[in-house]
Amino acid sequence: MAFATSMQSGSQFVGDSVHPAGAGVVLAVTGASGSIFAIEMLRTLDNDARVERIHLVVSPNALRVLAEERGFGGKSSLVERLLGGPSKKVTLLAHEDIGAPIASGSYPVRAMVVLPCSMATLSGIAHGSASNLIERAADVCLKERRRLVLCVRETPLNLIHIRNMAAATEAGATIFPIIPSFYNHPQTTDQIAKNYVHRVLQHIGLPQPGAYTWGADRQADSSEQ
Repeated sequence: MAFATSMQSGSQFVGDSVHPAGAGVVLAVTGASGSIFAIEMLRTLDNDARVERIHLVVSPNALRVLAEERGFGGKSSLVERLLGGPSKKVTLLAHEDIGAPIASGSYPVRAMVVLPCSMATLSGIAHGSASNLIERAADVCLKERRRLVLCVRETPLNLIHIRNMAAATEAGATIFPIIPSFYNHPQTTDQIAKNYVHRVLQHIGLPQPGAYTWGADRQADSSEQ
């Protein structure tokens, strides 16, 4: 299935659907390790003027991981703690609320990113379970032919995991494993997370200023000669 992203007459083309340029982005956080990537994604989206709304869904298992990896306990003031302050763009939705706006195909969404994506969430999406808001919102993206990026995090992979990734890919999702790059010579874990997030956002049509581009230095050197 081919996906294309382009701008025309103030509309954003995502897959086969047309949505207003300001349509929101769904960020789902599930119970796999890698909360540093989710936090960097939320902060980058919040700072991107092209994104008017961010629908954040955090699973119960993700809350446990956040507590273990970042010291965040519970959902109270979660957005403020993740961002370091309040945000007018971010709406925190309940994991169990399958009646939320993003559970309907009539609600405009630019893209959905599941970061990190646990193997349990991958399975639910691949098999159309729609048993919670994350799975239902992902199902909506697939049926509406919208961008759905699953940032899977597990190792090693068993055959069930691989088959579920294949099923999700065949349905229209993009499997975007959390695999850091080192050719940009990152010096900190924050730089590793930032580069990965930039790659994901470029994939959904939101390229970031200052993002590392392979070969850009060589092109600059050649143009100066």
